[in-house]
Amino acid sequence: MDMRRTTIAIALAALVVACLAPGVSLAAGKKAPKPVPRSFFGIVPQTMLTEEDVRYMRAGGIGSVRMGMGWESVQATRGGPFEWGSIDREVATAASHGLRVLPFLTGVAPWLLSAPTTLPIDSAQAREEWKAFVSAAVARYGPNGTFWAEHAPGVAKDGIVIGKPLPIRTWQVWNEANFFYFAYPVSPIRYARLLKPTHNAIKSVDPGAKVLLSGLFGDPKEGGSHGRSSADFLAALYRVPGIERYFDAVALHPYAFHVDDLEEMVEDVRAVMLDNDDPDPPLYITEMGWGSNYNPNTVAFEQGIQGQKRELKGAYTYLLANRLRLNLAAAYWFTWKDSSLYCSFCDSVGFFSEGSGYLAKPAWHAFVGITGGRAQP
Repeated sequence: MDMRRTTIAIALAALVVACLAPGVSLAAGKKAPKPVPRSFFGIVPQTMLTEEDVRYMRAGGIGSVRMGMGWESVQATRGGPFEWGSIDREVATAASHGLRVLPFLTGVAPWLLSAPTTLPIDSAQAREEWKAFVSAAVARYGPNGTFWAEHAPGVAKDGIVIGKPLPIRTWQVWNEANFFYFAYPVSPIRYARLLKPTHNAIKSVDPGAKVLLSGLFGDPKEGGSHGRSSADFLAALYRVPGIERYFDAVALHPYAFHVDDLEEMVEDVRAVMLDNDDPDPPLYITEMGWGSNYNPNTVAFEQGIQGQKRELKGAYTYLLANRLRLNLAAAYWFTWKDSSLYCSFCDSVGFFSEGSGYLAKPAWHAFVGITGGRAQP
């Protein structure tokens, strides 16, 4: 990583963060930087949101929550109804506190395919069933969606009342399509075959919606059908004729050993966009994070309690300083609270320790210092 570029980035980010702080003014004749919108700071929870969670999130300066919207969780039988109950509760909890929701559409109904990593594209039936799920999701949570109508004040029958609708306008298509853990075989061509009908299904219900590419895992160790770097996968996707018509934004998951590796991944993906004469789509970081345990030789993303804070500060320093140049729309931290139930570093990557309380780590205090938020509601 170019140390001169890193030094400049740090200096610029310090100015950006300072200008966001209350009571800070610029010298006469200096134009203030464009304010960072609250929606820039996102979070990816691992567990169901509670009212107390979202109160802490709002206080901390978080403006958006990314959550999975899995087909397998809402349609138990072929031709059966879509049961939105658990997703309704998640969307309602976020929206009632003014937090926007960024869903990633994923999963395969078990009555269609046994492997959840197999994209639903290999038969006309699979594609049509998937499109029906996508269309139903947009019709429920998009503008004029049935969810908002059913939960307006004086109308709601299930106790979920939303005073001000926050319809979902951006939809992410799948999760980490370049990594076998979520998509197998890894194939830009197969992903393009999923992207096209998904785009059409979304736009048929909400023509003004934005379609966001799968968050690409930065640099998987696996190769071939098991993994492909984010930049290589995106470059191959661009080679699919006319594919640019089917997405509005690009997404990346730059999990990294240190911040300089994150910077390199981000710059490489942006370079692919520019190399393909496609500078307009925004770039989203829909997951990033480091764990507070210290076992970097086994789990590269675990840097210890102070290392987590250090890497977080470095990442946001770089991203904020280069936000406009990169056309960066948002950065989502993974995750809210630790959980020992999921991935190899999920037990320490949260802002808070696992449990019902809110035992904050130094990384949380560093984060709210960046957002200008508060550590507690």
